Amino acid sequence: MEVNGPGVEPAKASADLPRHRAIYEQLLSEIQGGLFKLGERLPSEALLCERFQTSRITVAKAIQSLQRDGLVTRRPGSGTYVERPVQGTPHRFGVLIPEFGTTDIFEPICQGILRSPSARSHSLTWGSSHSTAPNTPAAVQQLCHQYIAEGVSGVFFAPSESSEGDESNRRIAAICERAGIPIVLLDRDFARYPDRSNFDLVGIDNHRAGYVLTRHLLQAGAQRIVFAGRTKSAGTVLARFSGYHDALTCLASGSKPIFFLTDFSDPDDIRRMLDREQPDALVCANDLTAARIMQVFVSMGIRVPADVRMVGVDDVSYAKFLPTPLTTIRQNCAEIGAAAMSVMLDRLKHPNQPTRDILVRCELVVRSSCGSKLPGDDTDPQAI
Repeated sequence: MEVNGPGVEPAKASADLPRHRAIYEQLLSEIQGGLFKLGERLPSEALLCERFQTSRITVAKAIQSLQRDGLVTRRPGSGTYVERPVQGTPHRFGVLIPEFGTTDIFEPICQGILRSPSARSHSLTWGSSHSTAPNTPAAVQQLCHQYIAEGVSGVFFAPSESSEGDESNRRIAAICERAGIPIVLLDRDFARYPDRSNFDLVGIDNHRAGYVLTRHLLQAGAQRIVFAGRTKSAGTVLARFSGYHDALTCLASGSKPIFFLTDFSDPDDIRRMLDREQPDALVCANDLTAARIMQVFVSMGIRVPADVRMVGVDDVSYAKFLPTPLTTIRQNCAEIGAAAMSVMLDRLKHPNQPTRDILVRCELVVRSSCGSKLPGDDTDPQAI
């Protein structure tokens, strides 16, 4: 499937977006739709504050983002005017996400790439190869070869999370390097910590996420916290465990860090962990891990959070609909996508600049699984 930037109809602002970003998206939509034409003055900040029922600081942040993206210019004493964005050479980019559809974060990341102001003169293509099993390593590599044959300018690549996909990840990187095609990594690197590949990466600070979740559980009263993840996990999980480890070391020096790994093939594995470790809280590597463990807990009659508190990472669509709504770290997928497009275009302009990690801020979303709020309460996300 191929989507051209100029032809994409802007989506409505999500209630999950930061307020300044939602205002940015709305004004962007109106500029792209021709409501505000080239050279036309935008309403004053005071009028925008009244329209969006928000503070002047929030409106100013939205205007600054429009200015940063070359969409508007400010004239002292006169106002803010729509400016024609600088148009460069149109590019076509490929997307390689072997696990697309198995996790909720990549579709909104792709939408963020498409909706980025810098994407308007470019196009994005993704799809299946001619293989009957499009998610196999061989099929993903075939799709990579197909992109190169079609002359893409760069590839957005979310490496396979499982360690079983490591070899395929390395082959895809090598294929692109030989062809001189830049890669921007989404969410994770394929090199195992402490190694680092030589490609730009856009994601969240996973170490910070693990630390913040652990600190929150400690503040909620947990004393024996176990980190739970799937076997053969990605490097992002190791970074989250490292944050969990550091939080226990700094904030609860008497606590012993415990890394529980399971493939969920044997529910008794979880029971044995509970008998052995006696945890009163779990930091789960992601929401999928939390959901599967919570499902086992329900079958065992273990109550969340009364018996065991739980937290996760991602804030996938079903997190708030689990038997006990899940406290989690919300990734701003739209901003990850927009940042990835900016990084890709910058890499094309400056191919010899150092490799970069671009970290997008995330939020702690507090729900009842951690035991620090009541079901039905609605706590505002806390930026981290």
